Amino acid sequence: MTTFWIFIALVVVIGLIMIWVPHFRQTKLLQAEESGVRRQTNLELYAERLAILEKELHNEHLDQVEFDALKKELEINLLQDMQQKGDDSLDVEMKPKSALWPVFMTFCLLAISGYLYQQLGAYDELANPPQASNPHQGMDAGQIMSQQVQMMEAKVQAQPDDSQAWFSLGHAYISANQYDKAISAFDKVMELVGTQAELLGPKATALYYKANQQMSPAIQAIIDQSLALDPQDPSTLLLVGMDAFFTANYKKAIDAWQMILDSDRDDVDRTALMNAIQSANMRLGEDSSAMPNDANHKSVIANNEKTVAIEISISPDLADKVADTDTVFIFARSTQGPKVPLAATKISASSLPMTITLDDSTSMGGDVTLSSAQEVEVIAVLSKNGSVKPQSGDLKGMVKAVKVGGNAALILDTLVQ
Repeated sequence: MTTFWIFIALVVVIGLIMIWVPHFRQTKLLQAEESGVRRQTNLELYAERLAILEKELHNEHLDQVEFDALKKELEINLLQDMQQKGDDSLDVEMKPKSALWPVFMTFCLLAISGYLYQQLGAYDELANPPQASNPHQGMDAGQIMSQQVQMMEAKVQAQPDDSQAWFSLGHAYISANQYDKAISAFDKVMELVGTQAELLGPKATALYYKANQQMSPAIQAIIDQSLALDPQDPSTLLLVGMDAFFTANYKKAIDAWQMILDSDRDDVDRTALMNAIQSANMRLGEDSSAMPNDANHKSVIANNEKTVAIEISISPDLADKVADTDTVFIFARSTQGPKVPLAATKISASSLPMTITLDDSTSMGGDVTLSSAQEVEVIAVLSKNGSVKPQSGDLKGMVKAVKVGGNAALILDTLVQ
């Protein structure tokens, strides 16, 4: 935009130069011409009068003394005439043009330029710029993901042999909870490039989510095949660690995630892995401290005081609107201060009713944790498309206040319109 305005300014300046430079040049020429004409006229008058005096001297009508006096007077008059600015007759004849004409031309140039730009240019867009800086403005996470999936599907249809496009589409399908399509996408990649660990790991992950995060012999077989090809494949080790964490095998989870960190790969989120290992170590410490003595008993009580247990169920009136493939998101936020989620987790709708525990290990990251709050509100959203933000057809429930260290019952009893 700055370059555009600079270009406009240059065009206007060039137009003004074409109007005003000739005006000033004409004025200067007229002044020079006026001075030259006056000078020439005075010299001609002087020569004419001098010739008359010389003729009278020759005819002896004047003696030499009178001739010299008259000649000197004639020279003085010539000098005075040369120093004067000019007589009225010359000023009238050679008067320069008024500045009103270039001023009028300047006004016309600016007015016509502005009118043409308003009619033919993009004046409306400049006055009311379109809000196109964010192409996803007004869209929720589910709609954005759906749009991205459609774009990737169009790409693989146009380039069916592009293995990287199929690979990216497979991960997009996982994010969109379309696990069958994700499995097919990874199988397509393996048809194109062969069986590799970095493809078996994502396929096993899609099968794992499809099975509601339950490990099966078929999934374990794919994991074993992947690790046989590459013992440090990050996608496979992430799945191993996640399943171990969910089954309370924290030592196995730590070992799997630590192996990814030790591989020095630059395509993994090292901060997230270190946070996950820290959470597993916290859980492992809680389990190891469960010894039958007073000190450990007090530690367990202290830890329980920093958790919130929520029993989640579905209202019988809305039970027919729930499918096993739906996902339930649960998060807690402080009743005091900013409404920032302190802890969050998700479960499959097929496992309801159940009791979940929120604590610092389920924190959203950052310095604010669940244990730092005195009282929280707990919100649950049963999502049909995997979006945390409630959409039409989703179910929602809420506990307005529960003290940290306490428990409450949350019923999904509201249908989002």
